[in-house]
Amino acid sequence: MTSTALLRCFKFLTCPVRCYRDVLGFELVQTSPKLSENIDDVNWAMLQLNGATLMLNTAYEPEYRPPAPDPGRLRAHSDAALYFGCPDVDQAYRELRSMGVEVKEPVIAPYGMKQLYLTDPDGYALCFQWKA
Repeated sequence: MTSTALLRCFKFLTCPVRCYRDVLGFELVQTSPKLSENIDDVNWAMLQLNGATLMLNTAYEPEYRPPAPDPGRLRAHSDAALYFGCPDVDQAYRELRSMGVEVKEPVIAPYGMKQLYLTDPDGYALCFQWKA
């Protein structure tokens, strides 16, 4: 059995798709039809990395999108986190920094996991971790 995380993104998926694919190394496996000439301009995308599957979906269909995000909905994103097993957290940190990603150095949690936290474009927390 496998599980898939679904993240609801506010407006357009172009930025989250680029984040997960181009920065974090996920493979773009499947998408809904393109909405424009931009290959990343879709309402839904499935990405995979090392056995993890992630689906991104717009929070609103294009015709129902409000002009600005609902602050309450975005605040709720900070309550959600995705944790990824990452055998070399320090290398992940160096790679992200080399790409210009602003990320704090890894820390060791009280329960013995070395963790590297960052936030995706929609405010979801991402943690790359491994036993210290």
